[in-house]
Amino acid sequence: MNRRKHSIFGATFLVAAACASPTMAQTFQNYRCADGTRFIVGFFEYDSRAHLQIDGKPVTLARRFGLSGARYSGGGVTLKITRAGTTVKHARRPVTACELS
Repeated sequence: MNRRKHSIFGATFLVAAACASPTMAQTFQNYRCADGTRFIVGFFEYDSRAHLQIDGKPVTLARRFGLSGARYSGGGVTLKITRAGTTVKHARRPVTACELS
């Protein structure tokens, strides 16, 4: 049942994003990581948060202070995007390098 709720929320998130007003800028990026993790991250024009779909679950990450690049965290997930690359840490796994797919 809990899995069904996550699937419904994830599908609703993607449909809502697709149906958003054309004046609202949105960016979706697919990532593949060295440890096999795959995730989708969405950014919206008037929202400083990052919206992830990782391990089949939706997670909203708040923007955090970072010296270089952008850092987002929440729900046990940390996403860092810098010029040097992108990393993600989640589910008690070590930090892993990720690239756009």
